[in-house]
Amino acid sequence: MTQLASSYDPKSFETALYEAWEKAGHFKPSGKGEPYTILLPPPNVTGTLHMGHAFQQTLMDALIRYHRMRGYDTLWQVGTDHAGIATEMVVSRNLALEGKGETRDSLGRDGFIDKVWEWKAHSGNVIEGQMRRLGTSADWSRSTFTMDEGPSEAVVEAFVRWHEQGLIYRGQRLVNWDPVLKTAISDLEVESVEEDGFLWSIAYALEDGASYEHVEVDADGVETLRETRNYLVVATTRPETLLGDTAVMVHPEDARYAHLIGKRVTLPLTGRSVPVIGDDYVDKAFGTGVVKVTPAHDFNDYQVGVRHGLPMINLFTEVAALNENAPEKYRGLDRYEARKIVLAELEELGILVETKAHKLQVPRGDRTGQVIEPYLTDQWFVKMDALAKRGLELVENGSIKFVPGNWINTYRHWMENIQDWCISRQLWWGHRIPAWFDDAGACYVGRSEAEVRAKHGLGDDVVLHQDSDVLETWFSSQLWPFSTLGWPNETAMAQRGFDRYLPSNVLVTGFDIIFFWVARMIMATDSFTGQIPFKDVYITGLIRDAQGQKMSKSKGNVLDPLDIIDGISIDDLVAKRTHGLMQPKMAEKIEKATRKEFPDGIIAHGADALRFTIAALATHGRDIKFDMGRAEGYKNFCNKLWNASRFTLMNTEGREPGTGNGEWAKPAPVTDAEKWILSRLAKVAAEAQQHFADYRFDLLAQALYEFVWNEFCDWFLELTKPALNGNDAAAADSTRHTLLYVLEAVLRLLHPLIPFVTEQLWQQQVAPRLGIAADTLSLRAYPTADEFAGDYAQAEADVEWFKTMVSALRRVRSELNVPPSKQVRLLLQAGSEADRTRIERFASQLRFLLKLESIDWLTGDAQTPPAAAAIVGELKLLVPLEGLVDLDAERARLDKEIARVSAEKEKSETKLSKFTDKVPAAVVEQERVRLADWNSQLAGLQEQRAKL
Repeated sequence: MTQLASSYDPKSFETALYEAWEKAGHFKPSGKGEPYTILLPPPNVTGTLHMGHAFQQTLMDALIRYHRMRGYDTLWQVGTDHAGIATEMVVSRNLALEGKGETRDSLGRDGFIDKVWEWKAHSGNVIEGQMRRLGTSADWSRSTFTMDEGPSEAVVEAFVRWHEQGLIYRGQRLVNWDPVLKTAISDLEVESVEEDGFLWSIAYALEDGASYEHVEVDADGVETLRETRNYLVVATTRPETLLGDTAVMVHPEDARYAHLIGKRVTLPLTGRSVPVIGDDYVDKAFGTGVVKVTPAHDFNDYQVGVRHGLPMINLFTEVAALNENAPEKYRGLDRYEARKIVLAELEELGILVETKAHKLQVPRGDRTGQVIEPYLTDQWFVKMDALAKRGLELVENGSIKFVPGNWINTYRHWMENIQDWCISRQLWWGHRIPAWFDDAGACYVGRSEAEVRAKHGLGDDVVLHQDSDVLETWFSSQLWPFSTLGWPNETAMAQRGFDRYLPSNVLVTGFDIIFFWVARMIMATDSFTGQIPFKDVYITGLIRDAQGQKMSKSKGNVLDPLDIIDGISIDDLVAKRTHGLMQPKMAEKIEKATRKEFPDGIIAHGADALRFTIAALATHGRDIKFDMGRAEGYKNFCNKLWNASRFTLMNTEGREPGTGNGEWAKPAPVTDAEKWILSRLAKVAAEAQQHFADYRFDLLAQALYEFVWNEFCDWFLELTKPALNGNDAAAADSTRHTLLYVLEAVLRLLHPLIPFVTEQLWQQQVAPRLGIAADTLSLRAYPTADEFAGDYAQAEADVEWFKTMVSALRRVRSELNVPPSKQVRLLLQAGSEADRTRIERFASQLRFLLKLESIDWLTGDAQTPPAAAAIVGELKLLVPLEGLVDLDAERARLDKEIARVSAEKEKSETKLSKFTDKVPAAVVEQERVRLADWNSQLAGLQEQRAKL
């Protein structure tokens, strides 16, 4: 048994411990016991570990470790997502940096995909190595990549089945289009940004000599203008799109314009005639109350166009330049260049009525930063109505539970307002759509070209071309719960435990992908397997910085979890935060703020301190502020545990109660302190079990922290000293046994949250001392209340009284500034028979811990000397001041204490006065007892003050 280091240094053992765990295969499913499964939301293969990952993975790991210790057959299924758009961007950027002149287009599809696989082999999966540093106890041998052979087979099978069922179709609809990436993107990849823009008002002339009396009224209802007009004024933030208008629209109940419905206007700059339609989508109070309708370039207009059967005129090419549907003079112009020309011509024609500044929400691609276009194009879609109805039913009927429960409202809202899902992307990297076209444009869907030819009787003379598009990554990730278990290959399903591990027990994820991923997994798993994907969905909040700001590169406030674990110098931190900024001018501001917040950089906290911080912050709120001060505090907690272990080990030399078979006798406690700590241990073990069941990691961390720091370290270790240093051999021997027993239980209690330091202490010192043959704490049984149960109620009450005595006298010593080594006299007055009995029982411990020269009772008529006083229940504690303190200072101290107790007494009286009949009797009685105690303390203090 090696000597335990004198100080806590996580760097010296964390990495080595993890490598030993993984090498020994401790993270693999045991195949024994009830299965417990968690799916890791697969991070992008291009990614690195960020605070959101660290937060969720810490909670998942705590659950896995806890259930592994409880004897469950645990499977934490991990893996990575191929991240179509992100990966194409990374590899394209790498090609540019290589300077060989190679580009995505010059390499061609096959050549570029070869480059992607080459990049993945060398640089991909970095995040999995970083996850190991956090302590992720996953079965890495089962790690799955969404482009692996198995998941790829699952994607093809899912597509073909849904197509055969009529759920997948190809059609022309409006999608989010990134003109830089030249692909459709999902709503999740679009950021709505408020920007300064303009609202332009344009006159559209009525046809056939139509006119109307236009009236304008101000905010006070006073008429400001009445005139006859032969035009309608339309307000728009995108004047270039008027070239694709197919109607103008008014509210059918707007008295100003309702009579014009059915008339027609001439579209400026084009000469086209478009109708005036009525639709209650129009807000009568906004702008002029007249809206242009461009169905091919606005999602809301698209719905209007469908309702009214309007033509869909797409104005743009895939790079957002004007196409052949625009008048010839505008063709080939970039959208913003076209805007300038359109505005100039409208101005010249005298029909640009007004230009005014306007705040607008601009949709930008989260990867390119470019303005996203609603774009009408042929895409593949999934019909969602029936799938969504079933997906909602599975949550509403309780088959799947959201934690916290309020997130079901978000889920319900999305599912009740669902639209058909665009699943195709104009990329090369990804799962290619299993559809083939002949030269006539006919489309055939199948698992392979051979299957298509056989199914449709197509000979070799019929040329087929596979669809060049790929499926968006959410399509493959929706299959994650069962594609990782071998579906649809029956052999793979048997090997990977499909029947055993589906459904999983809990999904831990963020609220931002409830619809994009959670809902789709529910629908897809039910559709393809007839099962639910998971039983619980634990939704975490969003990690923000200490000021509540969202962490982002542009703000320069991103915290790298590995920097918190291993530390980073201030210069390196500044370099990391200012490198590659989209707005380089922000670098100076970011550097200044970073140097102010972290003047010495970030110290190494170790993985355990970060993990405990995360658990403590894991409330059921929407946003979570990460405070580095908390991490420092929990590093101190780990250090406290280390030192408590050293104390225990130093004071139990030669004590080996183990049997050698991994078990040892439960203590037969002799002292009240032993009985008290076992009672408290049973209580915290029960609390831990409940908090794990409720996913209340914050309450779990709080309960464990308070027990370990306050009850075990601060009190029990102190309370063992009289026995360890006394003359009662039986008490000393029993105390040493209990010390070791409780320490080992503490390490097991803490292990799921802080696995490294607990394993190091247990493996290096505690297990050998106790004769435990097992080689890892991670497979030991998690503590239960039954392990420590006993008839300890009286001892617990006595020790709580003793703690109050010690605290009260220590407070007196502290306030009197009595040196720790100086002995004092203790005089006792009043009190009950129970107090006298307890004083007699605990006299030696009180003398030892409080450096008491003597303990004497004052009789009722005895003259009380000037003394510092404290009150414990009915018992008055007096420490004679002679030779200890300035009497004036003691008078001031008593006045301060009287003021404090008086304030507490008033609080209690106020609370009792406000209680209603609805307050439980036990609560009222508890407060009455508290008030009686404050009254007793106050009377004693006032009496003592009078004597001075």
